[in-house]
Amino acid sequence: MYRKLIFLSLALCLAGGVQAVQLDTVMTYSQAMHKEIPAIVVKPDSYTADKSYPVVYMLHGFGGSYSKDWASPAWDVARYADTYDMIFVAPDGADSWYFDSPVDSTYRYETYIVRELVSYVDSHYATRACREGRAITGLSMGGHGALYLAFRNQDVFGACGSMSGGVDIRPFPENWHMAKTLGAYAEHPDNWERNTVINLTHLLTPGRLAITFDCGTDDFFYEVNCRLHRKLEYLNIPHDFTSRPGAHTAEYWRNSIKYHLVFFDTYFRQGEK
Repeated sequence: MYRKLIFLSLALCLAGGVQAVQLDTVMTYSQAMHKEIPAIVVKPDSYTADKSYPVVYMLHGFGGSYSKDWASPAWDVARYADTYDMIFVAPDGADSWYFDSPVDSTYRYETYIVRELVSYVDSHYATRACREGRAITGLSMGGHGALYLAFRNQDVFGACGSMSGGVDIRPFPENWHMAKTLGAYAEHPDNWERNTVINLTHLLTPGRLAITFDCGTDDFFYEVNCRLHRKLEYLNIPHDFTSRPGAHTAEYWRNSIKYHLVFFDTYFRQGEK
């Protein structure tokens, strides 16, 4: 199923100096899409096959990539992997919005991430291979993707997050190539209704999924995030929602990821008891 694995040994300059990083760039083969897809896997520096580690899947935004959004030293993911003793996995999602497209069979990114990539990671790394050992988060398009995949696959992920996510895509029918994967809104409105995060809350059982999301008050996705928060409140679905000054920027997300990792660390530690 998977054709090749490329290991890279890197040294990244962190705030405290130069630190060796256990970062693998892997090429995974998707049977669902009949192509190879790259991802990075960041391990804590103390990684050993004799121990099992929780995994956080990180999804990039529209116009980003698996390496551009997460592998940059500015994100400090290597230090976070060491601090929290976690594995981070950042796959390339192209501009897919992480759907299994109902109109284009070459876009099956839900199947790829939830079934193929998770299976690959669990079979090649020392992971806690259960929902209690997995979380997923992302920024912008990836924030939508993380909640979308977690809400629909609660047997796979136990915790999820979104940073400035497009949690209701319906107000943006002409943006970000979404019509390519869902069809034009005017012609296929049901595809949009069925595949927007805010319409998937009926899948949630209170307390089943640990949920955190946030958005900057100057972000064009701010109002849809507030609406999702209010809907979850109405349905009595426990969740963390934070709004703070900020826009749709890398500066905001580099700050936001810190809070997500604290949230996931708390979740993983509870699962160990």
